[in-house]
Amino acid sequence: MHACARACALIKSSLLYGLETWRLTENKRRVEATEMDALRRSSRISRKERIKNVTIRQQIGLEETIVKEIEQNKLTWYSHVQRTVEGRLPKIALKWMLKQKRARGRPKKNWMEGIRKAMKERNLNEGQWEDRKQWSLGVGQRRKAF
Repeated sequence: MHACARACALIKSSLLYGLETWRLTENKRRVEATEMDALRRSSRISRKERIKNVTIRQQIGLEETIVKEIEQNKLTWYSHVQRTVEGRLPKIALKWMLKQKRARGRPKKNWMEGIRKAMKERNLNEGQWEDRKQWSLGVGQRRKAF
């Protein structure tokens, strides 16, 4: 394992903590920028050197951005909640709708719209979460063999 990859694993774990409950709309670019800043600092590459982000990722050995990993975690958490019993608090909170009048203009994107978009990108349908193995393959969380 690359020395930078070990340092990035620590940074990534702190970045990912609790992010499965965020709406990633306006925060997506900030999270990606924070990840690249951490990658550059841990590999001691300055922005002044004008090395592309893709090149740095290839040098370290990272294929996907942190946003893809966040989406995978969100889909995993969503399937976990969907498989739980109806009376559980997380499931009640997931189905809860605000009962007051919305403000004028376009409504903000909510968490469920992000889930639906991620499911559509991965060709996942409602109800597929019952088969855990198939769902994890569709989400993209495959176990890496050592």
